[in-house]
Amino acid sequence: MTTHNSESIKQPALDFPVHPLIASRWSPRAYDSKSVESEKLQRIFEAARWAASSSNIQPWYFLVGFKGDDVYRKIFETLVEFNRQWVVNAPVLVLAIAKTTNNRGDLNKSNAYDLGQAVATLSLQAMSEGIYTHQMGGFNAPAAELAFNIPEEYKVLVVFTLGYLGDAEILNPNLHELELSPRTRRPASESVFTGSFGHSADFL
Repeated sequence: MTTHNSESIKQPALDFPVHPLIASRWSPRAYDSKSVESEKLQRIFEAARWAASSSNIQPWYFLVGFKGDDVYRKIFETLVEFNRQWVVNAPVLVLAIAKTTNNRGDLNKSNAYDLGQAVATLSLQAMSEGIYTHQMGGFNAPAAELAFNIPEEYKVLVVFTLGYLGDAEILNPNLHELELSPRTRRPASESVFTGSFGHSADFL
C-alpha cells in the first residue's frame, strides 16, 4: 500500500463540512526519513506561540530532539515499547512541557488545557506545511523530567513526533493495520448538548 493510498483512507466521513486542515489531520506511525526544514519548524512553533491561554500565561514549553542527537535519544528512551517500534522512523521528537504555576507562584489550573491548545494549534500549522504529528501519552514522564533536569514546577505531559508521511509498508505487521484503517469518531450529537446534559443539541 502506498503513502498516497493511506492518505486517501484517512479522509474522514464528515457529517458537516470543516476546514480541509482539520479534515486531513491524523496521527501516522509511518514516517519518511526526510528531515523537517528549519523554516517549517519556525512556522510550526510560531503557531504554538500564538495559541490562547488563561490570563495570557503561555505555560507551554517544548524540548525538540532531532534524530541522531542526544535529546532525541533521551526522549526515545522514555517511550513504552509499543511506541518505540514506530517512533524510530520519525525525524523529530518533542517533549511538550507545561509550567504548572503562574507568575505569583500559585497553581495555574489551566496549564494542561493551555498546553493542549498550543499543541493543537501547532498540529494544524504542521498540516498546512505537509508535516504530520503524532501525540503520545505512552512514555515515562518522571524519567523524562529527570533526564533533562526539568524544574519541579514544570511537568512533561506529552511527547509528539514531527515529520513527513512515510509508506505504511515500513511498519511492523502489527502496526500496519492501524496505519491503514479508516478514521472514526462518535457523532457530534453524542458530545454536544443543549437544554441539559445528555440532550443532543437541537442544531445537530
